[in-house]
Amino acid sequence: MSVKVYERILDLLEAEGIRTLFGIPDPNFVHMFHLAEERGWQVVAPHHEESAGFMAEAVSRMTGRPAVCIGTLGPGIANLAGAMMCAKVENSPVVFIGGQRARITEQRVRRGRIQFVQQTALVEASVKYAASIEYADQTDEIFREALRKAVSGTPGPVYIEYPSNVILEELDVPAPLPPESYRIVGQAASAEGVARAAELIRAADNPVLLVGHGVHTARAAATVRALADLMACPVIQTSGGTSFIEGLEDRTFPYGFSPSSVEAVVRSDLCVALGTELGEPVHFGLGRHWAANNADRKWVLVEQDPTAIGVNRPIDVPLVGDLRAIVPQLVDALQDTPRKPTKELTQWISDEAARIAELAESAPSGQSPLHPARLCVEATSAFPADGIMVRDGGATTIFGWTYSQAKPHDVMWNQNFGHLGTGLPYAIGASVADGGKRPVMLVTGDSAFLFHIAELETASRLGLPLVCVVAVDYSWGLEVGVYKRTFGQDSRETGSHWSQDTRLDKVAEGFGCYGEYVEKEEEIGPAIKRAYASGRPGVIHVVIDPKGNSEEMPNYSEYATWASEG
Repeated sequence: MSVKVYERILDLLEAEGIRTLFGIPDPNFVHMFHLAEERGWQVVAPHHEESAGFMAEAVSRMTGRPAVCIGTLGPGIANLAGAMMCAKVENSPVVFIGGQRARITEQRVRRGRIQFVQQTALVEASVKYAASIEYADQTDEIFREALRKAVSGTPGPVYIEYPSNVILEELDVPAPLPPESYRIVGQAASAEGVARAAELIRAADNPVLLVGHGVHTARAAATVRALADLMACPVIQTSGGTSFIEGLEDRTFPYGFSPSSVEAVVRSDLCVALGTELGEPVHFGLGRHWAANNADRKWVLVEQDPTAIGVNRPIDVPLVGDLRAIVPQLVDALQDTPRKPTKELTQWISDEAARIAELAESAPSGQSPLHPARLCVEATSAFPADGIMVRDGGATTIFGWTYSQAKPHDVMWNQNFGHLGTGLPYAIGASVADGGKRPVMLVTGDSAFLFHIAELETASRLGLPLVCVVAVDYSWGLEVGVYKRTFGQDSRETGSHWSQDTRLDKVAEGFGCYGEYVEKEEEIGPAIKRAYASGRPGVIHVVIDPKGNSEEMPNYSEYATWASEG
C-alpha cells in the first residue's frame, strides 16, 4: 500500500496500541497531528514541550506501554531535554519524535541555519537510542529498533527525528507487523531459577517482599498480590514505589519511614525484590537497616536487564526477565505450598495502623499559618478512595511520606531524578490515560507548582477531574532549610523567596479553573470537595508556616542517608 511517511508513523504506533499524542504542533508534523485527530487519537497540545514529555511519561506509567511526545526542531527539542533525562533515570519508555531541517548530513548551509542544532548528538546521552531518518524507507526499521530498545532490558526513552523533506514522502509498504513478531514480550525466567527461588521462600522464617516503582508501571499489581498472599509476609515499599496494591494496604510499610518496615527488614532472612533497582534509596540492600543481618540474608531479584545482576550487591537467585511473566511463575511454584504467615506480621500491621492514626492526631493543629504536617493530614484524609495521587515538591513530598493518611493504588512521583515541576503535567497525563474517569489529586509545594502553572489551561481545556492542593510558603522551602543548616539560623537565604501577594487560586481562575484560598485547617477538606464538585480542575492555595516547612521536615535524617546535601 502507498502511504505518506507521517501516515506510516501513525500506523506503526497504532500497532503498539498507542493512540495518544502529546506535543506542540511542529510545522513538520501538522499533517500527522491532523491525521491522528481524524483517526480518533487524543491529541494533547500543552504550553511547553517539557510538560508534553512529562505527560507522555505519565501515560507510560499508567498503561505499561510506550507513550509518544513530539517536539519542534531546535528550541522544542532543547525544551524536551529535561523530560528526556527524567524518563531515562525513571526508566520510562517514552518515544520522543523531533522535527529537523532538511539535508542534515549534506550541510549545504554550514552557518546561519534557522532553528538548527545537531539534535541526536545533543540528546543521545539522555535516551537509550537516538536516530535521524535520512530516507523515507528507513521508517519501519528505525521505529521498530527504537520500540524494541524502549521496552527491552531496563525500559527507557528513545528519540527519532525526521527532516522536513522526508516526512511528506510516500512509501509502498505492507501492513505493519504486530509487535510480538519483532520483540520479546513477557520474557519468563528459567525453570531452575524459579524452583530455587520458591525453595528459598518456603524455607525462610522472615521473608520480605521489596516492591518498587516497576511493579506499578508494569501494571502487575494483581499477580504481585497473589505472590504476597502465598508468601504471607510484609510488603516493603521503596520510596519510589509508593502505589499500594489493592488488598495489601494494611501490610505494606514504607522502607525506612516506618518502624514496622525497619523491624521487618532487620529481622528478614530473605528479600524478594520486584521492580526496583538496589540503589541509594534502599541503601544498596547492604547498609543501614540491612546491615545487621546481611551475612545470613538471601536475595531473589527479578530484573529485566541481565547486566544489572550483581550490581551494588550480590544476588543469590537472579530471575532475569519480565516481572509480568516471572511473578506468575513464582505463584504457580508456591500455589500448593504457601507459607504460614510471619509470626510478627499481625503485630506489625497493628503497630503501623496505630502509627498512622497517631500522626493524624499529633500533627500540629490550630496554627496560623498552617503547619505543613497538618495540611498533609487534612488533604490526604480527603483523598478520594478511587483516586490517582500525584506528588511534587521537596519538603511537601517529605512531609507526605510520614503524614499521609491515604493509601492510593496509583501514585505519580519521580524519585530517582528528583525533577521538580513534574506534578501538574504528570497529573494531566495520568488523567488522560485514565480517560478522565477517576479523580486526581496533586499535593505539591508552590515552588514546584509554578514551574508549569500554564498547564492549568490544558487541564481546564480537557475538563479533567483534577484538584491541586498547593502548600504555599512563598519560598523554596527545602532550600531555605539547607541555607539554615549550612550558614545558621540568621543566614541570608539568597534567591529563595518571592512575593506574598502571589495568589495561585486567582491564577487558576484566570485559566478557567476553580480556585480557593485557605488559611484554616478545617477548611481544607471542604475546599477539596467543593473543587471536585465544581466540574472544573481546582487549585486550593493553602498558606503554610515557612519555618515548619523548612526546619521541621519529619524523618529528614532518614531521607538524608540517601539524598545527601553534600
